[in-house]
Amino acid sequence: MKFLFDLFPIILFFVAFKLGDIYTATIVAMVATIGQILWVYYRHRKIDAMQWISLVMIVVFGSLTIFLHDKTFIQLKPTALYWLFSGALFISAQFFQKNWIQVLMGKQVTLKAASAHSVWRSLNVAWAIFFFFMGALNLYVAFEYSEETWVNFKLFGSTGLLLFFVILQGVWLSKHMEHPSE
Repeated sequence: MKFLFDLFPIILFFVAFKLGDIYTATIVAMVATIGQILWVYYRHRKIDAMQWISLVMIVVFGSLTIFLHDKTFIQLKPTALYWLFSGALFISAQFFQKNWIQVLMGKQVTLKAASAHSVWRSLNVAWAIFFFFMGALNLYVAFEYSEETWVNFKLFGSTGLLLFFVILQGVWLSKHMEHPSE
């Protein structure tokens, strides 16, 4: 359910684009994201760092798109966000010995003690590479294909690739997890 809730602004962006144009869709995405943040705060009294980052990015890139009447900014936003995540994962692991994937998933996933460190490190690198790839792919689709193709990719392609990556990650992780029967 959380996954669908997180997709809410993207789905509204898609619908608004189909009914209007890129500028209408951008405004709708900005309003939806602000509404989403307010709802999360109302329900939980806490906003995650990733939600704050996403909010700032949509407000900044969306505002530039609207005020300069240039769709390039909203098309760059996913790449900026993906590369920010990729860089944060890489830099925090390499220079600060902080594995954000382990921090985010460590309470839900118990790994075999013998391989836990290397598995978490590999998973962190995989996510950093995945986000870098997604940012590059977004640029390619945004600037090599039509605006409509980019909007379709933003909802269906990006989401599909993310789901595929998460499933692959789950299959790989299951080989390294502690199982109660062991």
